[in-house]
Amino acid sequence: MTEKPAPPGDPSGRVVVATLDEAAALAEDLKQPGKLDQFISWARKHSLWPIPFGTACCAIEFMGMVGSSVDISRFGSEFVRFTPRQCDLMIVAGTIVNKMAPVLKKIYDQMAEPKWVISMGACACTGGMFNTYSVLQGIDRIIPVDYYVPGCPPRPEAVVYAMLELQKRIGEEGATLKSREEFRRQWVRGLKGRGTTPKRERFVTGPRSSRP
Repeated sequence: MTEKPAPPGDPSGRVVVATLDEAAALAEDLKQPGKLDQFISWARKHSLWPIPFGTACCAIEFMGMVGSSVDISRFGSEFVRFTPRQCDLMIVAGTIVNKMAPVLKKIYDQMAEPKWVISMGACACTGGMFNTYSVLQGIDRIIPVDYYVPGCPPRPEAVVYAMLELQKRIGEEGATLKSREEFRRQWVRGLKGRGTTPKRERFVTGPRSSRP
């Protein structure tokens, strides 16, 4: 992130942008018709506010991701909030049991659009080792998932990589003022769903364990 002085007379002080070159290019493009979507996507990808839904050991790795050693604030995502009305990125970290599934679905529904989901760890992606009647076998049975990060648990760097790839996809989106939820609902398998999971992206970014 780079700071530049605010325009004269602006009481806000300093303006934070991703890079000066990128901001200058966008400002030049805005003079052309139809470039507003590109500017909105640029602003969204650099201001992701995550809401963690941590239920198990993957949540500890999420704490490492927001700590000083990894520091996701470098990517504009340091504003971790615990209310769905202020967030646009849900990170599900840990095992989701069937009794918890309605709570997860309700929190997702309360998030304002546009919104994205990262499934962190084997338990959130597929149920992991808990192939039992009481564990939800993948959160994509009830909510759409944009990126899957496998591992038990995955390293914090793997989740950062998923966030960077998500930023790239957000930056390429068009029709930014239209709802995408009707399309995203096609990714949900349902509680009784079988067969191939309608996955968007999956990242295998190293060893499955976060320990050497």
